[in-house]
Amino acid sequence: MEGATAEADSAEGSFTDESFADVTPDAARRLLLGAVEAFAERGFHATTTRDIAGRAGMSPAALYIHYRTKEELLFQISRVGHERSVRILTEAAATGGTPAERLDAAVRTFVRWHAAYHTTARVVQYELAALGEEHYGEIVVMRRRTEEILRTVLSEGVAAGEFAVEDINGTALAVLSLCIDVARWYRTGGPRTPDEIGALYAGLVRRMVSA
Repeated sequence: MEGATAEADSAEGSFTDESFADVTPDAARRLLLGAVEAFAERGFHATTTRDIAGRAGMSPAALYIHYRTKEELLFQISRVGHERSVRILTEAAATGGTPAERLDAAVRTFVRWHAAYHTTARVVQYELAALGEEHYGEIVVMRRRTEEILRTVLSEGVAAGEFAVEDINGTALAVLSLCIDVARWYRTGGPRTPDEIGALYAGLVRRMVSA
C-alpha cells in the first residue's frame, strides 16, 4: 500500500488523478485537470475559461469544442468524483466480514482517496453550490447513495449488537463529513500519509459507534 500511496501523492502533485483516466479525448481530460487545478486554487466563480484553457496548454476557443460552459466542466468533475465515491464505498461494504470490518474498510478507503487526491476532492465536495439546478440534482442522487451505503452498514452493525447507534441517519452524515473534510486540510508531504490518516479515522469512527 505504501507504493500505491506514494504514486497517488505524486499523481496529485501533477494533477493526474486516475479518476479521469477514462476521459477521452486527451484534450478533454487535460481541460478537466486544468479546471480542477484552477477551481481548487481560485474557486469556481473567480476562475475564467481562459485560465482553465491556459493551464491545459490550449486556447479558450478550444475549450468550447469539448465543454459548452465552465459549469459543464465543474459538473463533469463532480460526476466523476461522486461516481468514484459511490464505487469506493460499495466495494468496501461488499468485502465480507462483520459490519465493524466493513465499516473500517469503508472509512479507510474513503479517507485515503480524499487525502491522496485532495485537490480533486476539494473541488468535488466544496464547489457543489456553483452547479446548475439540473446538474446539482444529479449529483445529489449520488450523494444520497453514499449515505445509503453507510446507513446500511451501520444498521447491520446495530442489529448484530456490534454498534450502539441511536440515530443512524445522523451518524452516517457525521462519518461522511469527517471523511470528506480531510480534503480541506490535507497537504502532500505532511506528517501522515493517506494510509495513516485512513487508519486513524477508521479508529475514530470505530470508537464513535462502538457498543
